[in-house]
Amino acid sequence: MRILVVEDEPSIATFITEGLNDAGYATDHAADGAEALYWAGIAEYDVIVLDVMLPDTDGLLVCAALRARGIAAPVLMVTARDAIDDRVAGLDSGADDYLVKPFAFAELLARIRALLRREPVFRGLVLQMADLTLDTVSRVVRRGDQTITLTSKEYSLLEFLLRHPNQTLTRTAIAEHVWNYDFDNVSNLIDVHIFGLRRKIDDAYQLKLLHTVRGVGYRLSSEGG
Repeated sequence: MRILVVEDEPSIATFITEGLNDAGYATDHAADGAEALYWAGIAEYDVIVLDVMLPDTDGLLVCAALRARGIAAPVLMVTARDAIDDRVAGLDSGADDYLVKPFAFAELLARIRALLRREPVFRGLVLQMADLTLDTVSRVVRRGDQTITLTSKEYSLLEFLLRHPNQTLTRTAIAEHVWNYDFDNVSNLIDVHIFGLRRKIDDAYQLKLLHTVRGVGYRLSSEGG
């Protein structure tokens, strides 16, 4: 899952982006409103974490501009303002949730997971295909009764595939959601991680779920290649 963090305070931006990266998310960082609108215009994000107080504009205006452009990614507003009127203003500008500073990073992760669960394909806590399950809270992956240990990037890749079942996902689409622009030769990285993921979730099982669509990308399906 790919997240845009809009925060002008360097220490807070580093705290959030490094924490999200460690949790397996791909992150991009914008230091002001103009940069946020630029990033949102060239990449598709699953969640946008948006600070209200920005050096060049108000985060509320940025949120409203995102919605005016038809960008539907869930927006989590982050601010030191705790008044009810401020929360109402944030939600009315198009935000989906509101988090007041200072906050525990665990709460930030929980709110991001809640926003991701609002996707129309899956609204529950557990993503499933056949006997493969992924618990988005505990981050436990199982195939039948067997627990499968994944790296953070393998987990993110599997989550993205499970959120788009039976769809052929191009390498570009996968790169845009699971990696960010800091990586070179992303296509090779994707192939390497797909190989590792397939070995863990498919090799020992008769029903194969992860399929290669030659020349296009990959598909997670219980209906065969």
